[in-house]
Parts: sequence; C-alpha cells; structure tokens
Amino acid sequence: MLDTVEEFNHNNVIEEFDALTKDAGKVQKETLRRILEENSKAEYLLQCGLDGRTDPESFKKCIPLADHKDLEPYIQRIADGDTGPVLTGKPLTAISLSSGTTQGKPKFVPFNNELVKITMQMYRTSFAFRNREIPAGKGRALQFIYSSKQFKTKGGLSASTATTNIYRSTEFKNTMKALKSQCCSPDEVIFGPDFHESLYCHLLCGLIYRDEVQIVSSTFAHSIVHAFREFEEVWEDLCSDIRAGVLSDRVTTPSVRIAISRILRPNPELADLLHDTCSNLSNWYGLIPELFPNAKYIYGIMTGTMLPYLKKLRHYAGKLPLCSADYGSSEGWIAANVNPRLPPESATFAVLPDIAYFEFMPLSGDVENAGFDSTAANFVYVEAEPVGLTEVKIGEEYEIILTTYAGLYRYRLGDVVKVTGFYNSTPELQFICRRSLLLTINIDKNTEKDLQIAVEAASQRLMEEKIELIDYSSHADMTTDPGHYVIFWELSREADDDEVMNECCNCLDKSFVDAGYIGSRKVKAIGDLELRILKRGTFHKILDHYLGLGAAVSQFKTPRFVGPMNNTVLQILCNNVAKSYVSTAYG
Repeated sequence: MLDTVEEFNHNNVIEEFDALTKDAGKVQKETLRRILEENSKAEYLLQCGLDGRTDPESFKKCIPLADHKDLEPYIQRIADGDTGPVLTGKPLTAISLSSGTTQGKPKFVPFNNELVKITMQMYRTSFAFRNREIPAGKGRALQFIYSSKQFKTKGGLSASTATTNIYRSTEFKNTMKALKSQCCSPDEVIFGPDFHESLYCHLLCGLIYRDEVQIVSSTFAHSIVHAFREFEEVWEDLCSDIRAGVLSDRVTTPSVRIAISRILRPNPELADLLHDTCSNLSNWYGLIPELFPNAKYIYGIMTGTMLPYLKKLRHYAGKLPLCSADYGSSEGWIAANVNPRLPPESATFAVLPDIAYFEFMPLSGDVENAGFDSTAANFVYVEAEPVGLTEVKIGEEYEIILTTYAGLYRYRLGDVVKVTGFYNSTPELQFICRRSLLLTINIDKNTEKDLQIAVEAASQRLMEEKIELIDYSSHADMTTDPGHYVIFWELSREADDDEVMNECCNCLDKSFVDAGYIGSRKVKAIGDLELRILKRGTFHKILDHYLGLGAAVSQFKTPRFVGPMNNTVLQILCNNVAKSYVSTAYG
C-alpha cells in the first residue's frame, strides 16, 4: 500500500501477485478471518449468531446470502447517524453511491478506508502487468475523470460516488505519482461543478501537454468516446484558446478558470499544428494518436455494457492498443486484468484473493429448468450451493458473492461470470451479464450481450448509408397485447429512405436467436418488434438526468434495458421519438 510516494517497480508487484495467488485458498481463509475478526462486534454478525467465530464453515452456516434490500435497513441506519458497530467494528467513513443505471436511482453502499487501500492495490497490480507488456515512460495521463455531487447524509456522512471518494484520497494522488502517471488536469477541473466545463478543460489540458501524454483513460470507454465526440464539435474553440492563451468564456467557474490560467499561455505554433492536424484528418480516424503522438495505449472499462462503444473508440484510436481496465463494482473490487494484450472482447480478470472473501454460485441458464418471477419480470437461474474461490470449474458460469471489509456479508453482486482459466490457483473470469438485466416478455430470455449482437447485426445496414449508430436502449412494452420489444436508436443523421430503417427493424427482430423468443414470435405470444428512432441529443438528456441524481460522468453507463424502475428514463426516450418502424419479419 502507498501511504507515501515510493518508487514503483512492476517486477516486484508482479512477484507479490504471483506469491499471493499460489495458494489462493489459504489466502481466502486468512482474508475471511481478518474481516470477521475486525468486525466481530458488528450487530449484523451477532444477530446471525456468528458469535465471534471466523472459520468459513461457521460463517456459511450462520450468515445467509443477502442482496442490497436485505442490508439496506442497516446501511440506512448508519447514514442516519448510528455510530455503533452496525455492520463493521469501526464506524464507516463515508457512503458511496451506485450509478443508479440498473435500478433507476442510486443506492447507498458502505465505504471505508480499507476500500481505498484495496483500490490502490488494484491499480498497482494492473499497471504492473500493463507496464510489462506496453511500457509507458514518465509522463502524463489524459484522464477523463469527474467528481460527482457530494452531500451529507442525515447522520453527517459524506455521500458521493465510489470514484469521487477515491479521487479525493491522498492515497490516490500518491499512487498516481508513484506510477509516474500524473493527470494533465488540475484538481479544480476534476472536481469542477459543471461536467461540460470540466470536459472542455480536460481536452484543453491534454492538448497543452500533448507531447507528455502517455496514456488516455477514463473509468468507462463511454466517457472517452463522449469526450472525442465533443472534441469534434469544439476543436476550433480549443485552438483559439491555445493561440490567444485565454480560456473560452464557455467556462465560467472561477476556481476552474484560475487553475487553467496557471498553465495556459499563448502558443500560436501549437494552435497552427492542431488546426492543420484536425483539418486534414479523414473522418477523424486515428484522432487520438494524431493529437497525442507519444500515447502508448487507451485504458478504461471496455467490457459488458461498454462493448458497443469499442467500434467508435477504435476509430479514434487508430493503431493504439485498447486495454480493458479491471473488474469491480460500487460494492468492491474483484479482479485485475493481467493479460492487457487481449482485445477487450476477450478480456479476462484474475481475482485478487486478499481483497475480499469470494463465493461463487453455480448457475444454469437452461430455459426449461429456469424459474420465472413474474414480479421481477425476468428469469431466475437455477442455483446450487455456492463454492469457494478455488473450487470453481473452467467453462462454468457463476454469480459472484462478496464479503468485504466494508460490511457486506455474502452479498449477491448480481454479476454472472464465466471461469476461463486459472492464474496459479486463482480463477480468471470473463464478465457475461447482469443476471437481473434481461429483455423478456414470455419464455424469452435475452441478455445485454444478445441485445448487443442483434443491434450490431441490424446496424450493418446503416454503414452502407454512412449513418452512425450513436447509442441504443430497449424496453419490454407490456401495454400492448401481446407485449413486444421496443428498441431505441439514436443516429448521426436521419435515413433518406424509410426502406432502410424497415430493413434494420426486420433484421433486429430476426437477430434475437433465443429459442424462447423465436418460438414466442412464431405463435404470436410476443408481438412485432418496434424500432423507434430518437431525436439527436436524447442520450445526452439521459446522462444529464443521472448527473442530476448525483452520478459522475465517469461512472455513467447507458441503461440498455429500461423497465418500470427507470420510469423517468423511459419517459425521456418516449418523449423524444422522431420516427417509428414495426417489424414484419414474422409475418
């Protein structure tokens, strides 16, 4: 752990990781013992009858599996000011907010300094493996990172996103210095109150330090794509600022203006170079290496809901490698990317056995054997007894169950992963989907990946018309009889011919290959798929909605399935429909 700035040696970090993973089972037992020992007086554990025991057998016998709604009353008590040992032995230092894109609103998640230390351990581990494969020299990182709104709970705890809690920590700054990866932007930009101003200043700072930029990154791939889409619109203003050495009046926050004034000087030569570069680029291909000639790679979470942005990101990246960031959640970290050369679509993550206690619930996705919860409107996988970290089997799918230092015990994360192999004795995981996120009406069961495949297949027709699919979402419309799928698309421009969009609509319908969907469509148990084309800027409105709820842009994920829990988002989508098309694929 880095409490002070130390020299970073990636070989030493990799050796530590190798030693840690050689007997992951033993490390897991010790990790559980530490968690339970530190929190032995926690009310939750005592109520469950654990009575100070720290062995895995007693723990699993006494402590039930839980999800957020089970622990929410305890978390709320802490947020409201209960300073006793409710979930942890020591009082929690803060509350983290989830992004809210899954449930429609942010949820409170326990946060303490142990999670900061674990985050730094994760950063150091993954950086070591990246630096071994793709060495980045001493320089700067153009990081599109943003603070979220911070507020005090009823009990006086600071509440903000997990990323904001991390960015505000001394450990984060020291770790970045040790990794020789100083952010281009000053803190005033990162913690600025207006996202649009901060984004503009991130771009400006990156250009000022263009020759020093070694890494271009953000928490999610979406934020990087969003940033360079914005660059296409404002590059001439950025050039003007650099030429004159005066920040545009589009930035009004005094603290941000003062911070930028410290580094912005008149530089006509750089302004001319950037202007010529942007004027001569063909369709913005290879924009990032053209702007930052010494950049070594692009880094961010690129799996799961971020996969649809890879095509555009590769367009901007040219030949620069894309490195997928580590696997974690608002509740805690899970695994590091120790194979950074793998393309994001194939990315796997090795579990760090000392950062939490992990269990894995074996899952079967077999439709015939799966239950159906009509209240939740999705399938419930067949479940077996959870197994330990080293007991998982290659090729099998599991739901992750976490026990953390911050007071989550046998917490069902809701993520479905596949075990692809082992690094020493710790498993390597591939993210599959969120098990609660399914597009379903009858006996159909389409995951986020299924939706992505269908959208990619249908959008191929758009390429022939030189139309870009900017973003998409979906909804299972049960107001009709029978219910039907609604797919929302935002496009770079309107199609000249409705026939093109009719073809896309039919292709979408035919590209859902789930047997339950096909069978239901054939017998009219599911109605004709509907493709709704949105007005430009609709997904920006959705982003602004989540920012208003306290989310950070760097934490934002476009909701791929919009249901009753996301009623406001559904209203935004439905109120911004420009045209609608109905499938005739099944007659």
